[in-house]
Amino acid sequence: MDHTEKVYYLFGSEYLRVDVSSVLMIAITSLIVFIIAVAATRRLALKPTGMQNMIEWVMDFVKNIIKSNMDWKDGGKFHMLGMTIIFYVLISNLLGLPFSIVVDGVLWWKSPTADPIITLTLASMIIALTHYYGVKQKGVKGYFKGYVQPMKFLLPLKIIEEFSNTLTLGLRLYGNIYAGELLLSLLVGSLAWTGWAGFIAAIPLTLAWQGFSIFIGFIQAYIFTMLTFVYMSHKVSDEH
Repeated sequence: MDHTEKVYYLFGSEYLRVDVSSVLMIAITSLIVFIIAVAATRRLALKPTGMQNMIEWVMDFVKNIIKSNMDWKDGGKFHMLGMTIIFYVLISNLLGLPFSIVVDGVLWWKSPTADPIITLTLASMIIALTHYYGVKQKGVKGYFKGYVQPMKFLLPLKIIEEFSNTLTLGLRLYGNIYAGELLLSLLVGSLAWTGWAGFIAAIPLTLAWQGFSIFIGFIQAYIFTMLTFVYMSHKVSDEH
């Protein structure tokens, strides 16, 4: 058992296993996103500056993502959902890059999205939301009718697609973030402990890889948000 895991028992049998470090990082991510939202909207002005200017730019960016996938009449209601997703995923991608905290060989400070359970949970929540809004928008009959259009024999393929969308959405994010942090730790571990020459050589390489990892973190947040609205458009838009 991982030292960061807490196991709960009921009548002598294990029924719940919780990774405390992941819960900690999720809570920190949520707190950071909340602080950014409050700081950016605390003193609104007609001429935005600083944090307000940044948040308005992100709002326009998310709006363009939505409009590229569906009519704004259908997609406008998901604007705040898109804002939440892109900020949450972005902060989650970047948390483990500046430093890591290891206690007794256990990694406590890391990017939440470097954990496949978290990314697959996020993906499952997104897919569940697309189903919910699909039923809400079209009704139960209209929603399930989409699974047998244009031909009924496509039903099994469309069911398989729902599972594959969940896996690819979650595992793509996990793979990119985990690989970046793993290579960063290997780079530091292999060079920084080989003497002063290795330590000096590790500095520019580490900075370069961190810069690239930050770029990947932004790209993956964009891709995750984009795919969210691609899947959402398939459920709520009549043209799909």
